[in-house]
Amino acid sequence: MSAAPKQSFSDTEITDLCAIAGIMIPASAAYAVPAADDATIMADVVASVGPDFDAVCDALGELSGLAGGSFAALDSARRSLVAARFLNGDSAPLAILARVILQCYYRDDRVIRSLGLEPRPPFPLGHSLEQGDWSLLEPVRARAKMWRDAP
Repeated sequence: MSAAPKQSFSDTEITDLCAIAGIMIPASAAYAVPAADDATIMADVVASVGPDFDAVCDALGELSGLAGGSFAALDSARRSLVAARFLNGDSAPLAILARVILQCYYRDDRVIRSLGLEPRPPFPLGHSLEQGDWSLLEPVRARAKMWRDAP
């Protein structure tokens, strides 16, 4: 009988996730927005990770490896050095971790308000778009046909 796949983050992974998220997106008093390690945002991250769970765990494993243990337990100076090294990497798990954190951060109502937007779904009210210069599409319309007609 095989072991069931891991379904939730460990306490260490959650504290490391919070610590790196706060470094990735710090709070801003000028824009009145929280850091990404805000409890509401982090709850959304943990709940929304879904199919990216394994990749996020891999990214946290990379972070833990660079830290030599718990990233969150490092002193401030060492944490900054390890975070810089980690965030300058180019691994796929890091990219997925960043995407998950960013998507949850930018759907927080406080962040949406700081962008001058109303925190609501786009429908049924819709959003009005400024009309642009439709003549910019003329080169596209002038192109030769790039498809074949269906039988």
